[in-house]
Amino acid sequence: MQSTTTPVRFIAIDDNPLDLLAITEYAKAYPFLINCGTFSNALEGVEATGYIKPDLIFLDIEMPGSTGLELLRKIRADVPMAVFITSHAEFALEGFELSALDFVLKPLTEERFVQTARKIGEYAEMKAKSEAYEVLFEKDMLTIKEGYNQVRLSQKDIIYLEAMQDYTKIVTDKKNYITLSSLSFFMEQLSPDRFLRVHRSYAVSISRISELRISEIICSNTTIPVGKTYRSTVAKLKL
Repeated sequence: MQSTTTPVRFIAIDDNPLDLLAITEYAKAYPFLINCGTFSNALEGVEATGYIKPDLIFLDIEMPGSTGLELLRKIRADVPMAVFITSHAEFALEGFELSALDFVLKPLTEERFVQTARKIGEYAEMKAKSEAYEVLFEKDMLTIKEGYNQVRLSQKDIIYLEAMQDYTKIVTDKKNYITLSSLSFFMEQLSPDRFLRVHRSYAVSISRISELRISEIICSNTTIPVGKTYRSTVAKLKL
């Protein structure tokens, strides 16, 4: 994972003490993640958010008194980042509609936490930068503004796009770029013959797909998940 210097203060809310322990132990491997407290129910979590004012909240969905979804609706405006860690995959859509940065299924593993930490670190770095990452579309090229610099990028160089709340990450062979545009906006601008939305958080360059599976695809040695609602469309692809 790319080195991250922007500190991220977090709290974790879960009624299972072992799950809270897993989060805090895995987080110790990332110096930028600063543990500001763990809480066993939603009420404690809401109160803690008020006086701690964390940058990030890890939370379960099913908890005594209130669900994690209800909790996040109350505090969403005050917490820049939220990550659900739950046993209930059926709530993933609602979680992402609340702009959750990640939705992780239990049991939480160290390997899976690496992915979550990467997303948190990248998003924190984006928020810390004062310049907006603008992107302009023209025919087969994209012009990306990075501070005072401008980068021209051919669409054929893009491997895949990843949504990160208000931003979209452009992944290429040589470098990744961050833009202040939603993934939906990208898909409106890019050619549907070249790019395909395969997940709520991912779109891929069709020419870069090397292998199709039921729930994932391989793009240039990177595994991309395929969302259930996109599987029928992906299944029609002919490589």
